[in-house]
Amino acid sequence: MKKRPYHHGDLAAALLDRAEQTVRERGAGALSLRELARDLGVSPGAPSRHFKTKQALLDSLALVGFERLVEAISTARDGAGATFAAQLDAVARTYVGFATGNAALLDLMFSAKHSPEASAALGAAAQLWGGQFLELVAEGQRRGEVREGQLERVTLTVFAPLHGYIGLAASGVLPPEAAGQGLDDVIASIVRHCEPE
Repeated sequence: MKKRPYHHGDLAAALLDRAEQTVRERGAGALSLRELARDLGVSPGAPSRHFKTKQALLDSLALVGFERLVEAISTARDGAGATFAAQLDAVARTYVGFATGNAALLDLMFSAKHSPEASAALGAAAQLWGGQFLELVAEGQRRGEVREGQLERVTLTVFAPLHGYIGLAASGVLPPEAAGQGLDDVIASIVRHCEPE
C-alpha cells in the first residue's frame, strides 16, 4: 500500500476550496474529512492539522463566505453613486448575486453564525455584514434621504424584503423571466418605503 504524503502546499486553502465544492454539489451533510484527504491525495490525518473536526472546517468555510460577501458589498457601495437609492441598488444586486450563486454556502453561513459553538471571528464577520446594512441606512438618514426612526427598525424594512426575494430566487421559485424585473420592483419598493414622510 502506497503511503500518502502529508504535504500539499497550502492544504488549509485546498481543504476549504474542496469543502466549498462539496457543500455546493451535495450539501454540508455529505462533507467528510477522510474523503477530502483522499481527493487531495494526502494522508487521512492531514486535514486534522488544520481543522480538528468537520464542524471546524464548516465554520471556517462560513467565515470565508462572510468575508467574501462583506468585501463584495463594500466594493459595490464604493462603486455606486452617492445617493441612498444608488447605493441600495448596488448592494441589493451584489447580495442577490452572491446568494443565488452561492446558495448552499449562504445557508451554511447563516446556520453557522447562529450556532452556540460559533467562533468569535465568525460572529464578528457576521456582525460586520449586518453592520453594512445599518451603515447604509444611517448614512441615508443623515443625508435626509431615508425617513427618521430607530435605525434597527428602519433597516429591517430594507433587509427583510431583500432577504425574502433572495429566498425565492435561490430556491428557484421565481421564473427566470420574472427574476430581474422582480428585483427592480423590490428595490423600488424599498426606496419608496424609506423616503421621508
